[in-house]
Amino acid sequence: MTKKQKKTLRRILVAAVLYAAAAVVCGVFAGLPWPVQALCYLIPYFVIGYDVLRKAVMGVVHGEVFDENFLMAVATVGAMCLGEYGEGVAVMLFYQVGELFQSYAVGKSRRSIAGLMDIRPDSANLEEADGSLRTVDPEEVPVGAVIVVRPGEKIPLDGTVLEGESTLNTAALTGESRPRAARPGQAVISGSVNGDGLLRVTVTKAYGQSTVARILDLVENSSLKKAKAENFITKFARYYTPAVCFAALALAVLPPLVLGGGWAMWVKRALTFLVISCPCALVISIPLTFFGGIGGASRCGILVKGSNYLEALAHTGTVVFDKTGTLTKGVFRVSRVTPAPGHTEKEVLELAAAAESYSSHPISKSLREACPDCSLRAEDAREIAGQGVSALVNGRRVLAGNAKLMQAEGIAFIPDDGVGTVVYLACDGAFLGSVLIADEVKETARQAMDSLHRQGVRTVMLTGDSKAVAAGVAAQLGIDDFHAELLPDDKVRRVEALLADKSRGNLAFAGDGINDAPVLMRADVGIAMGALGSDAAIEAADVVLMDDDPAKIGLAMRVARRCMGIVYQNIVFALGIKILFLLLGAVGIANMWWAVFADVGVMVLAVLNATRMLSTRAYRL
Repeated sequence: MTKKQKKTLRRILVAAVLYAAAAVVCGVFAGLPWPVQALCYLIPYFVIGYDVLRKAVMGVVHGEVFDENFLMAVATVGAMCLGEYGEGVAVMLFYQVGELFQSYAVGKSRRSIAGLMDIRPDSANLEEADGSLRTVDPEEVPVGAVIVVRPGEKIPLDGTVLEGESTLNTAALTGESRPRAARPGQAVISGSVNGDGLLRVTVTKAYGQSTVARILDLVENSSLKKAKAENFITKFARYYTPAVCFAALALAVLPPLVLGGGWAMWVKRALTFLVISCPCALVISIPLTFFGGIGGASRCGILVKGSNYLEALAHTGTVVFDKTGTLTKGVFRVSRVTPAPGHTEKEVLELAAAAESYSSHPISKSLREACPDCSLRAEDAREIAGQGVSALVNGRRVLAGNAKLMQAEGIAFIPDDGVGTVVYLACDGAFLGSVLIADEVKETARQAMDSLHRQGVRTVMLTGDSKAVAAGVAAQLGIDDFHAELLPDDKVRRVEALLADKSRGNLAFAGDGINDAPVLMRADVGIAMGALGSDAAIEAADVVLMDDDPAKIGLAMRVARRCMGIVYQNIVFALGIKILFLLLGAVGIANMWWAVFADVGVMVLAVLNATRMLSTRAYRL
């Protein structure tokens, strides 16, 4: 508890003891004159309610009349004036108990998000020209500077490892407890905690554009983008509170005028009506639910930029995926070597790697990585546009390329129909074999599709790759539909065509590249891969996955749907109870004790329901 909450708790306990003492005194000495009885109850009343009375008066002074403080003040002061001293004190006492409970629940939710602030680095060890270290604020470190990160320290800025090896704990950023390796040449992100190795890191982004700064900014500003349900409650309270105040006034005045008398009874009913009508349950529990959902998702490395996007995600029926970098790793690897009869896999791979040794193409790079210890040297290497390469390897003319190259050279070859890019190899006019190179599918991509299908979500893949490759990936992952060989403009048109069909609800698009930014902005919900994704994609997106794990999309949808389920439960429950008890209060069935339940009791139950979003069980893959 905070200091303020502890003070409120002490006031509640003192007031409760004084209230019990007053009830005993007035019960034992039933003949006490009313001023003495009133004084006995006024003491606990002012102990527990002085701040409510002060806020009500200040609200009237500043023109903000109709709020819960005004309702409580009018209802309890009116009850005291009618001689219902015990009920007046009890209403104020239970109201403060409910407020304390609500304050504690909101504080717990804020602390769950405040835990993110632990990723904010306090300082950076800047390496000077002479090799000495100077401790500076991360905001003072320029791009290109070298910083030193000691074991156990947070990495203060995004950068690339220049020297040293270690493991990084990224749990605070991604929700993933498994450590990540950090080696020279690898990118590291701010907010990670260095393990047991000393790292020298070259800074690649200023603090304002760093991962940790963007995360904190997104979470801190998420409350500015309200969901429709939150806006509804805000507008509802704005008109509801004045309406019930005037309804209570009419209930106190009109029946006695029409029926002739019974003023005390109708005024008491009106005061009960006011207590019942307090909208605290809705005004508090709905934002708290969204706050808990955004905070819980952020602990799993899912950054939702506002509760409106959480609401939109809950009503999403179609998720469209980019392929490369989203469902696949975006890194080409040799997946199969098929030698011709009389040759070996090693021979084919070595000759291919040697022939491609001078090319900067990603396919060439993957061949060299598959055969790092190749001792063969190529000469007279030249690229054949759109077909492949030709080179002299140990005096032998080697051709490495696609089927067009084999056909152009008149070489009989065995076609390979594997999914991916096929490099055919020939030496001195004879076919040696083929190498299949493919982009690896992410380990959790199939899990992502299964999770979405279980939730009744349709999956679509858009890619610029060939139809054969796209068909293979779609079949491997169980994707419902795919469209291949698309340019960025084609992706936008496909998404717009899918958006036109509103029968399946909202559409979400998940991507990672610069060319995905237009589609991310066009979709109802844009989801960006945050670890390796482009800055443009992250800025354009509404949801950011900090560890590029596509399975987190299904988790985000489960969190969003659970959140909206709790929101609807609280709206229906609170309004249903309010309407019922308002009718009972108007006809005189519900008394002030019933009113306490309709106000404080409903608020406590709604807040308890809202705090279910803070349960860690809601955030599991």
